[in-house]
Amino acid sequence: MDTRAVNKEMALISNVLAAYTFIADHLERAALFFMCGVCLGLFFTLLALVVQISCRKECRTGPKRQPRSHPRVAKEDSEGSNSDSDSDSASDLSARRHRRFERTLRTNVFVSAEELERAQRLEERERIIREIWMNGQPDVPGTLGISHYY
Repeated sequence: MDTRAVNKEMALISNVLAAYTFIADHLERAALFFMCGVCLGLFFTLLALVVQISCRKECRTGPKRQPRSHPRVAKEDSEGSNSDSDSDSASDLSARRHRRFERTLRTNVFVSAEELERAQRLEERERIIREIWMNGQPDVPGTLGISHYY
């Protein structure tokens, strides 16, 4: 049994030495393989993140079930109204996404009016600084500065 363990250890050591000599002989190829592995790993991680985020809400909220009603009430509904076509169009995936988009537009990012005011003042300051910087560039003869186009 000890000979098997020794043989496995020797095989491991010889494999490590073989890998080291290959890397030492072909440094560019090893670096290329390493970078390809890193890039593929990052790509698959990003793909998994995107799938997780996009499916998070969709997987949790399944199709809404209609509450059970008495057969008499259901018969009257099916005869006299177009509520089935309305519920079909409301459960459409694109309609749900559009409603979710409109909801996000309506929500206020800022908690208070003071924060909104501060953000507007900050944007105005940044705009003024950009304008001053664009207009304050020196005009060197023979070159067209950015201020000529601004």
